[in-house]
Amino acid sequence: MSDTVFEFPLKEKVRNYLRIEQLIAQLKSGASVPSAQLQLYFFDQLFTLLDLFERIDIRTDIIKDLDAHEKNLRHWSEHPNIDASALKQTLDTIVAMREKLKLGKKFGTELKEDKFLASIRQRFAIPGGACSFDLPNLHYWLNQSQPYRQDEMKQWMMTLISVEETISICLSFLRERGTFRSLTASNGFYQGVAEDKNELIRVRCSVDEGFYPTLSGNKYRFALRFMVFDAEPGKSASVDEDVSFSLAAC
Repeated sequence: MSDTVFEFPLKEKVRNYLRIEQLIAQLKSGASVPSAQLQLYFFDQLFTLLDLFERIDIRTDIIKDLDAHEKNLRHWSEHPNIDASALKQTLDTIVAMREKLKLGKKFGTELKEDKFLASIRQRFAIPGGACSFDLPNLHYWLNQSQPYRQDEMKQWMMTLISVEETISICLSFLRERGTFRSLTASNGFYQGVAEDKNELIRVRCSVDEGFYPTLSGNKYRFALRFMVFDAEPGKSASVDEDVSFSLAAC
C-alpha cells in the first residue's frame, strides 16, 4: 500500500510558505535537466516565484516566525534533559537567519535587477511567448553550452538560498508540531475542530484506493471529504464508504 501526505494550510501565511517551497523545488528540477528546451520550465517557475514575491510581504511573516521560534527555544533551554548542544546550534542558526533577513533586500531583488531575466520575463506571460522570433536573446542563451547554462542557473538559484533556508526551517518547526493519529471518515467525511495554534492540517492516506482528500474550513473548524479520482460522468465524485486515514493538526 502506498501512502502519501496531503497538506492543507489554515492560514494565508502557511499557504504562501508551501507555494514558495513547491516553486523552489520545481526550479531545482528545471535547472537539473540537460535539455535546453526543458529548461524553459525553469524560467516559467522562476517568474512565477517573482510574481509571488511582488504580491506578498513574506519576509515580515518569516521574521515574526523566527522571533517566535527563538523565544520557544530559549524557554526549552531551561528544561532538564535537553540536548543543550543541539538546541544552541538551532538557536544560533535561527538568530543568524533573522539578522540576515533584516539587513537584506526584499526577496527576488537581485533577480528582478538581472538584465537578461528582465528582458524575457514579460513574454512568459503570453502563451507560446518564448518562441525564438519573440525572444531571440533567449534562443541565443538556450544554444549556449550546457556548462554555461548550468552555471547561470546556479548563480540565479544562489540568490534564493536565504528564502529557501528560512522557509524550510519555518515549515520544519510547523510540521513537527503535529503527531499523526489514526481516524476514520464515515462515508468519506470527517469534521474536526482546530485549536488556536493550528496552522496546517496534514492528512496521510493510501493512494491505491482511487480517492483523495479535500479540505475546507479555517483556523477554528475544518471538514475533510474524500473524493473519487476517476468518477464516472453523471455520478457523485464523493466517496460513499468509510475511509481510514491519519491526521496531524500542526
